[in-house]
Amino acid sequence: MSDPSRSGPHSASGGDDSPDSAGQGRGPSIEDSYREIRDAGREGLSAAIDTGRALRGLLIADFALARSALGRALLWVSVAIVFGASSWLLLMAALIALLQGVLGWSWLASMLAASGLSLVVTAVGVWQALHYFEFTRLHATRRQLRRLGMGDLDDEELQAHLAADAGHAARYHGKDDGKAP
Repeated sequence: MSDPSRSGPHSASGGDDSPDSAGQGRGPSIEDSYREIRDAGREGLSAAIDTGRALRGLLIADFALARSALGRALLWVSVAIVFGASSWLLLMAALIALLQGVLGWSWLASMLAASGLSLVVTAVGVWQALHYFEFTRLHATRRQLRRLGMGDLDDEELQAHLAADAGHAARYHGKDDGKAP
């Protein structure tokens, strides 16, 4: 009954409550605004839940990497301890016998050479342990928390950590300086 092309008493007085005339010239109704706000709220909540799930997945992956790195670090600490102790005993005896008997070195020079070799192997083990301990610092999670405004790093420190992460990842995957592993 309410044809917008007809001019009648209802269309002139504005008393027509039909859906066709409700949106003409006056903008969206309160119900439409309520629906838009509700839908935006739902989308925001959905995005927050998705972000939480992504952060949870990142945290789980970061803990898995940290756990793996901790195992490797402990392995290299064990290597450093074993080589530090056993090479001190075995290499010292063999090297001292060789240096003193065949080359005629003094006891002091022979013992210094044996201990120097042990220290080099121990230093390599410590260096590898420190390298793997870096993965236990949860760099990716800390970086994402910082991007969300929950970190304690300023921008310069964040950029330094990002550069360090890229370097560690390249070395870990064997892509350092474009060389093949």
